[in-house]
Amino acid sequence: MLSTTLSQLHQLKLSGMAKALSQQLEQPGQYQDLCFAERLQLLTDQEIHERDNRKQQRLLKQAQLKLAANAHDIDYQHPRGLQKSVMTGLLQCDWLQRQQNLLLTGPCGTGKTYIACALANTACLKGYTVKYYRVSRLLMELTQAKADGTYSKKLKSLAKLNLLILDDWGLEPLKAAQRNDLMEIMDDRHGSSSTILISQLPTDQWYQSIGDNTLADAILDRLMHNAHRIKLKGESMRKTLATVDAT
Repeated sequence: MLSTTLSQLHQLKLSGMAKALSQQLEQPGQYQDLCFAERLQLLTDQEIHERDNRKQQRLLKQAQLKLAANAHDIDYQHPRGLQKSVMTGLLQCDWLQRQQNLLLTGPCGTGKTYIACALANTACLKGYTVKYYRVSRLLMELTQAKADGTYSKKLKSLAKLNLLILDDWGLEPLKAAQRNDLMEIMDDRHGSSSTILISQLPTDQWYQSIGDNTLADAILDRLMHNAHRIKLKGESMRKTLATVDAT
């Protein structure tokens, strides 16, 4: 009977319960003093735990983060202006619940992408949907989507994300069509989801980098309204590490 039950649990895709039941059968002495309800609770707890783990791994895979960053490994000692109290607040993910944005600026090598990916990793573990893009890659995908007729579908998929990360913002001049694409994305996401922008340029230079005053006003109004800001400074951390390794 138990063999049949295990088989049925697997057929029903209740692998967590099947695993927990097998463990109870292999170690009967550990569970013999528990009543039926308690043993059943252990089975359901294991099923929930495994489903949560599978969901987290699926979300992390879909996010396609550039770096396997972990919040516990963030360096607060390097003199770059990163405040631990600010990060602690952001890592709670309440800002995602409120559909707020984050603007991450600073010189090359100051760890902007790592910080963003650490926040995204935490968001995935909490069940939020995330996707990382370099701006140039996203714009290329949108151009291709227009060519193959999937543009509307692509915009809808971007709008549904709880968190969209756009790296290298302002690194390359934008064409008119690309400015329109960014406007569509920001308008769809405004007030309903969160976006992290990562840029070497300070925010007061973003208007010029977009290249059209009217669209720049519209895009940046949607991004900067109610946004958190982290402004990093100092020399590249890669340069500092290279100097330490050489000594």
